[in-house]
This record gives sequence, structure tokens and C-alpha cells, in this order.
Amino acid sequence: MSHEIAPQTLWTGDYYNEGAGKEGLFDKLKEECGVFGVYGHPDAASLSYYGLHALQHRGEESAGICVSNGEEFHYHRGMGLVKEVFDKDTLASLTGSISIGHVRYSTSGDSKLTNAQPLVFKYRAGDLAVATNGNIVNAPQIRRELEESGSIFQTTSDTEVIAHLIARSSKDLVEAAKDAFNRIVGGYAFMIMTNDKLLVASDPHGLRPLTMGKLGDAYIFASETCAFETIGAESIRDIEPGELLVLDRDGLHEDRFEEKKHRKALCAMEYIYFARPDSDMNGSNQHSARKRMGSRMALESFVDADIVTGVPDSSISAAIGYAEQTGIPYELGLIKNKYTGRTFIQPSQELREQGVKMKLSAVRRVVEGQRVVMIDDSIVRGTTSRRIVNLLREAGAVEVHVRITSPPFKNPCFYGIDTPDRRELIASSRSIEEICREINADSLAFLSPEGLITAIAGNNAEDHKGGLCLACFDNDYPTHIDFNGEEKFGCSC
Repeated sequence: MSHEIAPQTLWTGDYYNEGAGKEGLFDKLKEECGVFGVYGHPDAASLSYYGLHALQHRGEESAGICVSNGEEFHYHRGMGLVKEVFDKDTLASLTGSISIGHVRYSTSGDSKLTNAQPLVFKYRAGDLAVATNGNIVNAPQIRRELEESGSIFQTTSDTEVIAHLIARSSKDLVEAAKDAFNRIVGGYAFMIMTNDKLLVASDPHGLRPLTMGKLGDAYIFASETCAFETIGAESIRDIEPGELLVLDRDGLHEDRFEEKKHRKALCAMEYIYFARPDSDMNGSNQHSARKRMGSRMALESFVDADIVTGVPDSSISAAIGYAEQTGIPYELGLIKNKYTGRTFIQPSQELREQGVKMKLSAVRRVVEGQRVVMIDDSIVRGTTSRRIVNLLREAGAVEVHVRITSPPFKNPCFYGIDTPDRRELIASSRSIEEICREINADSLAFLSPEGLITAIAGNNAEDHKGGLCLACFDNDYPTHIDFNGEEKFGCSC
């Protein structure tokens, strides 16, 4: 087995967002992680490289690819962006037809190289590699139990728990994996690779996205369908909640580790913010869904104004929808500088405010003297919204009306999104009127939960195969509400 590690180290400042931590200039939720898998293609590593490029928005701390040629693993991991971690020579050394790849944002475990995925191990049956998107809620408890019985952990990532559960089992790989998945609680999309097998699994509620495609005779798996477009693969279907797919020399075997008990509960933030607009989830295109959110927002909370602008990039689709519904012109009132990265963090508040201006600019000739409707996807702490409203005012906007195309974010997420403590969530302790004053807006409105559900489902709510997890928006207790409002479950945390 070759063990290759990228030359960047954690403390030298060599990689893209070193030191960003959980606190950045913008209080956006973090994009979890992205996974990509290939079975049965001779250029598995190259496909994974391009697939991870397409999923880069889901994780910018580290990247890795592990490949099997049927007999041994070759793998490479590093801190930073995909383009920083891999080069032509590195990819050429990753030979084999089976691969799993990962881009990471650390919702659990420290941001350091030892936690970069895929995690790779030796165990009694050979080599084992694991990559996941999501969060195992009860990982600390299981880890303590395993350590008390002699297990030695190499990382602080909750993903390593699965490898230990599989390695300690006396059953074959598939049955051991089923038992492991039945022990863990959380929202996750797993890929597990051995020398000759690839296992793909989704949590019992389907909280994290995972989809399957084909490229010729090869099977491709990814967190989002945009990765298929990048490599020219055909999208086949989403992985079902509680489903376990096994790929080996005999082909694809469809199995389950848990019988269907719930309708699918995909995280609503995938539609609102996380996923790329060219991705499809549950049969809905993200750009179209976000346009419908903006249109619904206009119906629920119209305000007379001169222009509509969206906070780039995730809110542009919704802003277009709002403009089309109201007839108010859509304008590029805010421009994003794509080259500042997440490294621009300064100690003083004055320099932090300057950092915002480096990353976002208001177009003075567009907004000056105008009544502006500013569309954004969410408000977390409120600091970002206040800074952007003030940018527009400094550029000469006479009014700034903020419209948020999601309900108020009131609860932290336990299922794989890195969210602040409830006390830091502005909507958990303040009314809409109080938030409006705090962000210095002339008016503020949020999309209703019913409006969000209707917008995502479009005209096919009754026929839609999936549902939504709206836990972070429910003020009483984290719950899941499907598209027809029929089903709820309490968060097991």
C-alpha cells in the first residue's frame, strides 16, 4: 500500500483556508462534505479528481482520493483545495478501477491532515477505506465503548467509528457494515471500499444527498448530480434511505441495512443554500427550486421598490424569481470577489469590516438613489446581513428591504451541518422586528415553512418521492415535515 501525503502542513499557511476555523467573515452555514465514488473504470482516479472539483463548494479544508487496482490501495490526501492537493504526477500514481474521493469541511473532528478523508486502514480482510458526508451523533459514546475494550483511534473524526465497528466484527464485510450502520445515529452518506468491493449507503432518513450515475459500464456515485455533468456521466437515481449498495466483480447488488420506516427527509438547506444550482435532488433542479422560493417570497412579502438584487452566489436564483414575480427589475447590485478565499481574517473589528468589502462590493451606479430589495438565503447570527445592508446604504441606496428565502433559523443542527450554539442564532431569541432593527434594514421578511415546502416541490408535491428535514426552522422541537405535512419525528438528540 502506498501512503502519500501532500506536502502542505497545518501550520505553515500553505493551503487555501488555513486558520479560518468555524468563524469566518460571513456567518454562512458550512457546506458539510462531498463524496465521490467510481466502480469499474480504468481512469477512476482522474474521474474522482474532476468529480471532486465539481463538489469543491461542499468542503474546502482538505481533499483525498483512494484507489484500488484489485490487489492494493494507492491514495493521496492533503489540506486545501482539490487543485492544490493533486497534480498530474500524483494522479498518474493512483492506478485502479475502484475509487472513493472526499472534500471536507470538519463538522466533527479537528481541521488537520490526520482527519482528511478517505480514512485508510489495514484490517484482517485486507485494506479498508471510508469516506462520508454527514455526522454520527452517537459517535462519542461508541468511541468510548470501543476504547474501553482496547481500540486505538488514529483520528478525531467520527467517521473512524465505522471502520472500528467493521474491523471488530466476525461477520463478512457486508453484514458487518449493516450491523455498524444499525448502531450509529445521524445523517450520513457513506462510501466504504476494500480491495475488490465498494459499499454505498444512505442514512435511514436520507438526510444527506447521495446519487448514482453511470459512465459506460462504470458506476459513479456523488453527493450531487453536478459532478456527473462534469465527467459526462448519466444520472440514474438517488440512493434511498436505509439502502446499502454493494458493487463487486459480480455487479451491483441492491440491499438494505434498515427497512423503510420513514419518507425521505433530505436536509432543506441543500435546496436553500448548499447544493450547486445545476444539481438535481429528488427530481428538482436547484436553480428552478430557488427561483420558486423567490417567487413565493414575492407573493408572501411584496414590497414596492426600484430594483431587486441577490447576495451572490446562492441567492441569485431566488432574486431572479422575486423580480419575475413582481416585475421589479433584477440588477447586479452586489458583486463577489472570488479570489479572496476564507483566509482574510483579521483581529480588529475595523479590519474585519474592511475584509467584507474585499469579498463583496456594492455597485454604486446601480444602487445609488434606489429602493433596493436584497434577497438572501438565510440569516444565522445576523452579522453578515448587517454588513451587506450597510454596504448598500454606503453605496447610496435610499431604502434596503431584506427578504430571506427560508424560515427563521432557530435551532442548531445535529445531523452534519456545522451550526452555532442556539444562543448565537439571532432568530432563536429575537423577533423579526428586532432582527430588522439589528441588521439596519427598512423591512425584513422570511419565507414561511409552507412556502418553502411548496416552492421546493413545485407543482408535484403529491407525487414527489421525497420529503424535507426542517429541524433547524422548527421553534418548538426539531421535527421532520414531509411535503404533504403528514409525518413528524423528533430529533434523537
